[in-house]
Amino acid sequence: MTSSHNHGSTAQTAAHIAQVERYAAHNYHPLPVVLSHGEGAWVTDVEGRRYLDCLSGYSALNFGHGHPRLLARAQEQLARLTLTSRAFHNDQLGPFAEALAALTGKDMILPMNTGAEAVETALKVSRRWGYRVKGVPENEANIVVMEGNFHGRTTTIVSFSDDKVARDDYGPYTPGFRTVTYGDSQALREAVDDFTVAVLLEPVQGEGGVVIPPEGYLRDVRAICDEAGALMVADEIQSGLARTGRTFACEHEEVVPDVYVLGKALGGGLYPVSAIATNHEILEVITPGSHGSTFGGNPLAAAIGHEVVTMLAEGEFQRRSTHLGHLLTECLQPLLGHGDGTGLSEVRVRGLWAGLDIEPGGPSGRVVSERLMAHGVLAKDTHGSTIRIAPPLVVTEDEVRLLVDAVAEALAGP
Repeated sequence: MTSSHNHGSTAQTAAHIAQVERYAAHNYHPLPVVLSHGEGAWVTDVEGRRYLDCLSGYSALNFGHGHPRLLARAQEQLARLTLTSRAFHNDQLGPFAEALAALTGKDMILPMNTGAEAVETALKVSRRWGYRVKGVPENEANIVVMEGNFHGRTTTIVSFSDDKVARDDYGPYTPGFRTVTYGDSQALREAVDDFTVAVLLEPVQGEGGVVIPPEGYLRDVRAICDEAGALMVADEIQSGLARTGRTFACEHEEVVPDVYVLGKALGGGLYPVSAIATNHEILEVITPGSHGSTFGGNPLAAAIGHEVVTMLAEGEFQRRSTHLGHLLTECLQPLLGHGDGTGLSEVRVRGLWAGLDIEPGGPSGRVVSERLMAHGVLAKDTHGSTIRIAPPLVVTEDEVRLLVDAVAEALAGP
């Protein structure tokens, strides 16, 4: 990377940051960079400096910035029709719904906007299914969730979060959830009972630091749900849509959940698009007026989502993710086990998605992220000493090597 990245914030950058700090709530702690342009795997700041984007909007940008096919489809639809509400039909929702149902292997979808809305939809559908189909007594349904989960930030969702920063001071909390250790099949088996309507989990915990469960765990979850007569609900908002090398991360264990929860990359990085996908016998519990969204299923969202699904059905992005993930794993190996704080203690990779744990005694994740920025790479830390790596799936082999070189330099020092 060019040395210009070491030049610190200039007046233009500082002015933008000051404006945000003054007029926008401080609910994020962003790196001190102000981005103004993106193309493919690269972004440019207001000073003209370029960076390799290795966060991808938390996997919302799987197809990179401004993918030509997605831009063309969005621009075409923008000129035609953007919003009708679901009070009327539009000519884009049907084709999108059919295509996404085919991609997931499910009968039906329920479209929403954000990932958190899709999770909330899955929770509501699971509970209503529990009462109307399974026969759970009113207000007795429970849903089993995982330690270390991240499913969004609504009041109900933070009620079963164990992240103090996300949860504290938002009570009283929504009841009806039981938390078990992620990856512990026996703990899950002991937690479910006759009133369990669903088990909600991420096939790979993204915000937790790209935590991959033990081999066989997802198959165990599937079996336990079958035995208990409960729905297996897979939050594939970050892990899905080719990020891990498969269309869905559940496919790594050949598991099919009852409900897929989708978002982020479903909007191609252009627009908020989310959905749940499931079968008719589950989704039929939703009736007119019992759930909805003004923007959910709008024609612009449906057009973009349909193009995303069409691109995924071709398989190129899944193959790229698998191939580049192997390269990323190979390139990261020399950084393991230095023992002096300049290396990594653990690397977890699934497809083109990695969690890098910094060795004890090494710099904090925030410091490493800032050093990476100085080397022209944008990534973000989580849980203090873990760096998440998730470049767009359009990166090249050379860019993957460039990324790893930057990581090595950032760990070694300023």
